[in-house]
Amino acid sequence: QVQLVESGGGLVQAGGSLKLSCAASGRTFSSSAMAWFRQAPGKEREFVAGINWSGGNTYYAVSVKGPFTISRDNIKNTVYLQMNSLKPEDTAVYYCAKRMDGSSYYLLAAYEYWGQGTQVTVSS
Repeated sequence: QVQLVESGGGLVQAGGSLKLSCAASGRTFSSSAMAWFRQAPGKEREFVAGINWSGGNTYYAVSVKGPFTISRDNIKNTVYLQMNSLKPEDTAVYYCAKRMDGSSYYLLAAYEYWGQGTQVTVSS
């Protein structure tokens, strides 16, 4: 069983930064691809960023490529999302997720475990 716990969300002004963390339990973290998704009110959950097991390959949604950086620490069993130059449209609940082997990074159905989410609110 895997448990994912996100933290680091909050209220920030446009142009500001936040760093989200996702702490994972379970022995398979270091061999698993991970990702961040987000869901804004009234919208579908969408892919934000993904990272392979070693951290050597990363993937981003077009809308966040550049300002956002995903990283991981396999000693601490934690994956991070550094978010810079935040915009009001980045307001959402952010979720981390553990990917099933061999599946696409971009599809919701590719992920077997999800955290409870952390709220990010960007004021204008």
